[in-house]
Amino acid sequence: MLKQEEVDAEEESLRKAVRELSEEQRAEFYRQAGKTVKDPDTYAALNWFFITGLHHFYLGRWQWGLMDLGALLVAVGCFLAGLIWPGVALLVIVYSWELWQLFRSQIIVQDRNNRLYRELLRRY
Repeated sequence: MLKQEEVDAEEESLRKAVRELSEEQRAEFYRQAGKTVKDPDTYAALNWFFITGLHHFYLGRWQWGLMDLGALLVAVGCFLAGLIWPGVALLVIVYSWELWQLFRSQIIVQDRNNRLYRELLRRY
């Protein structure tokens, strides 16, 4: 599980490494990072309004997004087949998991962006 102190420490370490780059390298780093850095508020909004896993797709976590989408489709199939309680149970499980991720959206996206910055810094 992600710990805020560790993610913050890594972010500070990455910022220090970026500051040590030459001016040209730093400008290029920020240009590249700006193309793929993700916003925690967008992630949270996608999580809040759509139980279909769009927030996972937003971060490029296709497996999680497909699992969420699949669970939603199975729940809808249960409802259509008249299996109300299994459908409700599945939705409650998925919603509980997604609610937990909604509350942790800042750290989830911060960790993802840290991994992006680390990968970009390897090029310099």
